[in-house]
Amino acid sequence: MPDWPSTDAIKGYARLRRVEFLLYRAGDEGISLTEIAKDCGVNRSTIFRDIRKLEEDGVPLQVDKGRYSLDRTRYLPAIRFNLHEAMALFLASRLLTRYADSHHPHVAHAIDKLAAVMPKDLLQRHMVRAAELVRARRGLPDLTRVLEQLTEAWANRRRVRLWQKDSDKGPSRPRLFEPHFLEPSGVGFSLYVIGYDVHKQAWRTFHLGRLDRVEILPEQFEPRTDFDLYTFLKRAWGINWGSGQDVIEVRLRFPPGRITARVKASEWHMSQHIEDLPDGGCVLAVKIGDYIEMKPFIRQWGKDVEVLAPETLRREIAEEMRAAARLYD
Repeated sequence: MPDWPSTDAIKGYARLRRVEFLLYRAGDEGISLTEIAKDCGVNRSTIFRDIRKLEEDGVPLQVDKGRYSLDRTRYLPAIRFNLHEAMALFLASRLLTRYADSHHPHVAHAIDKLAAVMPKDLLQRHMVRAAELVRARRGLPDLTRVLEQLTEAWANRRRVRLWQKDSDKGPSRPRLFEPHFLEPSGVGFSLYVIGYDVHKQAWRTFHLGRLDRVEILPEQFEPRTDFDLYTFLKRAWGINWGSGQDVIEVRLRFPPGRITARVKASEWHMSQHIEDLPDGGCVLAVKIGDYIEMKPFIRQWGKDVEVLAPETLRREIAEEMRAAARLYD
């Protein structure tokens, strides 16, 4: 029979993980020993011993005026995944690397850690290879640094001052910004930060590759409840949701056969509706705030798609197709 730990030891381990979670959740404000003890149903001296044990295990603790917290930039609490959950994370990281045009070192490290705990067989070999492929991409250390700073600011609800790269119009001015979300986009293989521009008093989206630098400020911000990010993202084909007020219905007609079969095999947008046509073709209809990001999707079908609406998009695609054809005359 295996030598199982005592019931008290199991409780102690579970409490240790709970203390670790409470410290992490407390953020920069921290949490007192009394508050932790009350949550765990034990006395302060027990929690103090747990704190010492976490420090011995290498957990980066911080204490300020009797309030304890974790350094979030150096540590995350332990998370347990089953095989299928770990595979879901691996597939998500693979998707990110396919849509990224540069080396993201943290993605490679994350895949390495997943590979280390996978069965030492086909899965692990492919994960190790995937991490190697990530490292083979071009390195953009400035972009990595901007991403790290925005991640830390977002996690800790800290305002930032950010500068866009200088343009033909002259040097950019710093913006006081509250980062609320980081979003990848397959359109242009890009990463974006979405947040509130304090001086403009408006929501803004910035392409990380166009940011020159980011400075994390000491003041925190409260998440704004007057803006439902996911409602607006539902109106975007990629990241651009337009004005946020108007919705455009884009209607595309596809011919019968394998093209229609391919169109019907995927969900291209959350708002999509597919109409079957008498000839076996179909019409794909989506409702979005702006169609500019949808143009590459339309162009990739070549002669196998016709824009039915809106009329402005139909004219723009027609002119682009004629201009492209002239290159081959």
